[in-house]
Amino acid sequence: MKLHASGPSRYNTITGYGEDYVLVNGERHDSSLVVLPDRVLNWPVSDFTELKAEDFKTLENLGAEIVLLGTGPKQRFPHPRLTSGLSGLEVMDLKAACRTFNILVAEERKVAAALLFR
Repeated sequence: MKLHASGPSRYNTITGYGEDYVLVNGERHDSSLVVLPDRVLNWPVSDFTELKAEDFKTLENLGAEIVLLGTGPKQRFPHPRLTSGLSGLEVMDLKAACRTFNILVAEERKVAAALLFR
């Protein structure tokens, strides 16, 4: 099912994904990243098991009202002490996070998608 407009947009959209990549506006990304409506940031976390409180502090400072955490091929929840300062966190698998990001961007919501592949 198509979830986003086919024409050019002023906002980033996730145009494709697989087990080890995502396409943002057609550009391939093979390592962890944070996608916001207006920019894409590298996220220096290579694996879910390596997440630290500092990684979530970075997400707190983005000004997003909703932060989607895509945890790779399956949904996994980080320990609450890691995310205690981050409100608006939604945890889901990578594919669900990509689809949800596009829907929220289309609604012009302040959203960030922090995406992990492993």
